[in-house]
Amino acid sequence: MLNDNRIRIIIGHYGSGKTEFAVNYAMKLADKAKKVALADLDVVNPYFRSREKQDILGEKGIEVIGSSLGMKSGADLPAVSSRVLAPIQDASYDLVLDVGGDAVGARALARYYSSFKDGNYDMFCVINANRPGTQTAEGAIEHIKGIEAASRIRITGIINNTHLLRETTVDDVLRGQELAIEVSENLSIPIKYVSALEKVARQLPRDMEGQIFPINMYMREDWM
Repeated sequence: MLNDNRIRIIIGHYGSGKTEFAVNYAMKLADKAKKVALADLDVVNPYFRSREKQDILGEKGIEVIGSSLGMKSGADLPAVSSRVLAPIQDASYDLVLDVGGDAVGARALARYYSSFKDGNYDMFCVINANRPGTQTAEGAIEHIKGIEAASRIRITGIINNTHLLRETTVDDVLRGQELAIEVSENLSIPIKYVSALEKVARQLPRDMEGQIFPINMYMREDWM
């Protein structure tokens, strides 16, 4: 697991669980004794930003790059730190980029596109079949094409993260997998991961297309 290219760009529609996946991915990289940086490039969504979990990420030795204003929340302003360029260029880092979830958010990547070469990056699109805009293959494909046009780089993998938060069932994930397969076949983009809460991931068929990726909930408190 996690044998992807050094720079991992995580992008997905609002409510897809993109940031939760990005944080979990960074934590798993750190467990493998990697030198990890997580950069929050989400300048669109003011909620559930990865930079807000700087304390628990820091405990794992993960360098968190957030707002240029030096605040965890960024005061809800679209201010990306110039420090993000360092781990993009420094090959000693394993880098996770948490990017705003639509074509508008993907524009934040365009300034760095010349640094993303085949073989040094992956861009994974997180799909939640329960969210408006990605409930159909047509909607998900339009979403992906918009991101690629805005960012000027191509998506290399799909993540099925179909969920209903703590109410998610195996059937929810399997229904999302059907959608992911349709999108994958239409665009010739592989399904890289099938993401689900650990209790659900344990019940998924082992022969699913894509690696099963158990996650914890870091971005939502127990009462949410």
